[in-house]
Amino acid sequence: MLDDSLLDDPAALQRADRDHALLALAGAGARIRTALRLAEAAGLAALRPDGRPRGVLVAGHGSALIAGETLGALTGGAVLVQSLPPVDAVPAGGSEPFSAGLRWQLPGWAGPLDLLVLASADGNETGLITLAEQAYARGCAIAVIAPVERPLSEAALQVRALPLPFVPAAVEEPTEWGAEPDLPAEDPAALWAFLTPLLALAGRIGVLAPVEAALEAAADLLDTLAVRHRPDAAAYLNPAKSLAGQLAGTVPLLWSEGPVAAVVATRFAAMLADRAGRPAVTGQLPQALTAQHGMLTGQLGAGADPGDFFRDRVEEPDPLTVQVLLLRHTPREPDPAAGPASPQAAPEPAPATHSGRRAQRLAAAHEVRLTELAAIRQEPLEALAELLALTDFAAVYLGLAAVAGS
Repeated sequence: MLDDSLLDDPAALQRADRDHALLALAGAGARIRTALRLAEAAGLAALRPDGRPRGVLVAGHGSALIAGETLGALTGGAVLVQSLPPVDAVPAGGSEPFSAGLRWQLPGWAGPLDLLVLASADGNETGLITLAEQAYARGCAIAVIAPVERPLSEAALQVRALPLPFVPAAVEEPTEWGAEPDLPAEDPAALWAFLTPLLALAGRIGVLAPVEAALEAAADLLDTLAVRHRPDAAAYLNPAKSLAGQLAGTVPLLWSEGPVAAVVATRFAAMLADRAGRPAVTGQLPQALTAQHGMLTGQLGAGADPGDFFRDRVEEPDPLTVQVLLLRHTPREPDPAAGPASPQAAPEPAPATHSGRRAQRLAAAHEVRLTELAAIRQEPLEALAELLALTDFAAVYLGLAAVAGS
């Protein structure tokens, strides 16, 4: 079981944080501002599109795919947005990471009406270079988000792609990767380095409304939240540490309402697996109520074992149980009759939906803990930043506490 006291030991957390994950998360706001500045310098501001594309394809792996899903959530279905994960892998040569051998396949329908965005934090994936050549042969418009002076960014020039630089974390890379050196953990804040140029491009070509101001506001919010979630903030004042402690010894069901919350649930599950070595199950309401209700009544449900009287509660650890985390983006719509709200007034959450109330009743009926993580800001990007900061920091804290206690 997790020793909660480790969450309030900044020195122990710092020793366990060998790849500087907390620093990377704290610098997310700065990376957004740098990415916006570099995207403009790369020629995005001078782009004169003929019209918005029929579809946007985002190819990559890890956070790059979640960035594509985020773009799809923010468009509201007005434009087809599809993430392209790798479909195969070949042996990478020498000391290259496993990702260097990944392979992608362009959908058969992709053509001159579509935009392909290639996204890589490394820029050495030959499979993405091959995909760019396929897209060029079919007449697709192409953009590349990758570090400069890497094979992928150089290949972008050969296929007349728009090069958008990837902004790396301003922290030193670890000298040791552990037992799997070709499968290093991903930079936890890489999502914002992908998402910022992707959204700026989408705003420029008409897939979204212009988003520069919204991204600047999200960067400011991330700076504020980094202070709130800092390592030396006590757990009772640090929502991310509190959430990490709550997750210990449980399998979370990440139920979401709304497209923004669904993206956060997918991201949170990935971060828990990568950073804390913990499984999580995602589901969107109302589908999750029928598809996953067996998780509440099965062997991991609180009501499955009402308590073994003869179990040694000192020597034997508490049994693993499920809990529900309900992620929502539910801002209350302003009431025109109420007049303008005070700038100091905090936004109020909208009342729970029918599906949300049903989830609460279902969890209560089976004695399963349900916690609501609600983003109440009206602007979707700020709501996204609020939920991502909380869940990203929580996953990292949970993993660091486990390492510090081992």
